[in-house]
Amino acid sequence: MDRASLPVVSVVVVNYRGADDTITCVRGLADVDYPAELLQVIVVDNEAHDTARLQAALPGVKIVTSPENLGFAGGCNLGVEHATGGVLAFLNNDARADRNWIKAAIRVFHSEPAVASVASKVLDWDGEKIDFVDGGLTWFGMGYKRHAGQDDDGSHDGPKDVLFGTGSAMFVRAEVYRELGGFDDRFFMFYEDVDLGWRLNLRGWRVRYEPASLTFHRHHASMSSIHESRELYLLERNALMSLYKNFSDETLAKVLPAALALCVRRATARGEIDPTQLEITRRPADPASDREPVGVSRQALAGFLAIDQFVELMPSLAESRKVEQAARRMSDTDLVPLMRKALEPAYPLPRYLAAHDILVDVLGLDDVFGKPRKILVITGDAISDRMAGPAIRAWHMADVLSGEHQVRLVTTNPLCAPPDAPFAIERARPKELPPHVAWADVVVLQGHGLEMVGELKKESSTKIVVCDMYDPMHLEMLEQGKDKPDDKRALDLAAVTKVLNTQLERGDFFLCASERQRHFWLGHLAALGRLTPTLYDNDPTTQSLLGIVPFGLSGKPPQRTGPAIKGVVPGVTDADKVVIWAGGVYSWFDPLSLIEAMDHLRRRQPSAKLYFLGMKHPNPEVPDMDIAGQTRALSAQLGLTGETVFFNDGWVPYTERQNWLLDANCGVTTHYEHVETTFAFRTRVLDYLWAGLPIVTTSGDSFADLVLREGLGVVVPPEDPEALADALEKVLYDEEFAAACRERIAVVRERFTWETALAPLAEFCRNPRPAADRLPGSAPMVRTPGLSKADKVKRDLQLVREYLDAGGPTELAKRATGRLRKIARGGR
Repeated sequence: MDRASLPVVSVVVVNYRGADDTITCVRGLADVDYPAELLQVIVVDNEAHDTARLQAALPGVKIVTSPENLGFAGGCNLGVEHATGGVLAFLNNDARADRNWIKAAIRVFHSEPAVASVASKVLDWDGEKIDFVDGGLTWFGMGYKRHAGQDDDGSHDGPKDVLFGTGSAMFVRAEVYRELGGFDDRFFMFYEDVDLGWRLNLRGWRVRYEPASLTFHRHHASMSSIHESRELYLLERNALMSLYKNFSDETLAKVLPAALALCVRRATARGEIDPTQLEITRRPADPASDREPVGVSRQALAGFLAIDQFVELMPSLAESRKVEQAARRMSDTDLVPLMRKALEPAYPLPRYLAAHDILVDVLGLDDVFGKPRKILVITGDAISDRMAGPAIRAWHMADVLSGEHQVRLVTTNPLCAPPDAPFAIERARPKELPPHVAWADVVVLQGHGLEMVGELKKESSTKIVVCDMYDPMHLEMLEQGKDKPDDKRALDLAAVTKVLNTQLERGDFFLCASERQRHFWLGHLAALGRLTPTLYDNDPTTQSLLGIVPFGLSGKPPQRTGPAIKGVVPGVTDADKVVIWAGGVYSWFDPLSLIEAMDHLRRRQPSAKLYFLGMKHPNPEVPDMDIAGQTRALSAQLGLTGETVFFNDGWVPYTERQNWLLDANCGVTTHYEHVETTFAFRTRVLDYLWAGLPIVTTSGDSFADLVLREGLGVVVPPEDPEALADALEKVLYDEEFAAACRERIAVVRERFTWETALAPLAEFCRNPRPAADRLPGSAPMVRTPGLSKADKVKRDLQLVREYLDAGGPTELAKRATGRLRKIARGGR
């Protein structure tokens, strides 16, 4: 890394009556590969036993004295009060740092701004055994080092996200650490690092294990004063504290009673306390024996005292819980993978293991920690047996996601008579949406969905939102509103653009339908300021923000269930060649050129027929467009209706549409040359691919590029009826050409199955995270040192000269006034 890109790092070391260890640890930092002027070392002398010796042995190191023992949590927080660095590093005083310890962590912060904490790899002092490479969390709140004591065989040399980093060697962004209030002082020591990592993850930040950031640790070398019973007490109490603060209401309701019961069983199992000692299972021989004391070991007593102290702390913990739950962006389900083995008993005591199994089974804890994520899909389109594009897309999103998650598809349209589905389908008015949103971990919406849930639009909203932008509504509006008065058209366009901009400003992940659309929406996002340095540094490809999810098709080939056009529609026989228009007739299409092309073609090929599959949109809220009337009128005027051109006035059932497609010989779509075409995604073409139909299409959109590139049919210029007639004749009557098209279509359509098309959405929902630029306090690492006072004076003098040259004293006064206002608002 360039030296100028390195931030100041403040290393905090807490001294526990181990001045020799502390001095060795701190002196070892001189061998770390990091500029000395960018390294601040702070030693906190707990209980002030060794202050004078530390000051004499460590010149240039900031020694902070605490007259009382604050433990690791409080000691670290005290050290941070004196830290000036943009990155905080915590290192046990019985540890030594590898040469690359700091730089490896800083590389992670630079490359991944959504990472708030870097967890170092920690080996034993000799570098042979593992002390920390990954953490786990039991359902009863106890964090543990999953691989501690194992040989280091190199199998943990890959970076990965973890729930927490070990406090013995970890890094945290200073701004984020302070925002969270640092370690929780009440923990004293043990699990304060688990609690911090848990809280970071809940707020959407990531904790990243980086094996190149290496340290070596003599476990508990400087903590001999912590007796076993005292350690057990802290472990039991702190586990209860961490789960109480951080689990959701739903999870806590099941887990807390079980955790308290299990804490008691651990205590009795450790102390080998048998209930029969109290002679409650038989009549006592001497009632006076009830008053005799029963010996209880300190190890057993630790568990009971931990519960007692937990109850004592509950009022203050309840206040902390409110803060953490209000700030959470991630669900418990999101974090289960980071807990690794939440249902692992962790202790080998036989009576304890029996109790663990009983609690897990009777209270259904395996459901809590193995339950699927909750995903809400919102559409404004009609969900019925006759569905248009937006509803079809929402339906298949719900269908694919339901294979891994608990999914609820909700429509705000009055028409909701859905076919059977493996997921829940409900109809809700906009005012009834908030409970559905509250239920969900992830909300996937399209169209005007965000406008219907005002709570989601608030800056304080922490819900994960996926916005489906496959339909550029404002470009459609340019065409659709041509017949409206100019002022009404302008207002409608402004309103739709605002709807889209609100989504682009709020969403955590966006879906578009093609590479062309991706470039288009990236421009939108850049103009709205979403392509921040933070987001870009986290993902230069922006794939984590905007994924391509085209319209899809069923992976199962269409199966005919009955005739639909040939021999059914009067005027169409089995010998005819049918061209199908599979979808609605909208203003941005050009069905008029197609009608004229059929007029040309019928003179050469009387058996050529054109069938419009749907003239009336199934959504009653979508008005009829004038182009549909013009199409019917032109067909009638040319004498084509009922002989060469046929109209289906309704909309065919979605689950039966294959019958119409399989009765056709080719599919057609024609449109005008305008900006809507450039960024459109013609969903009906997917049905043509599904049914293996050669395609005739107008040039200009992404599917025309596909047809031309892959040889799936014929592409013609816009508004050219004669060229269109020639193309239709070729795919209908040139059997060799049509057969070759069908062979190539069979290969291409595999790319567009719903499972393949929705892969970016499915992948995001497996590990949903807030967009990097939406994390509270998110900012890229400071890459250059701040200006010195002398440099700032030079800069300001230069600005004065520029303002005087540009506009004289008036311009200078205006600029100075603006600077004062900015300072008053907290700027610089």
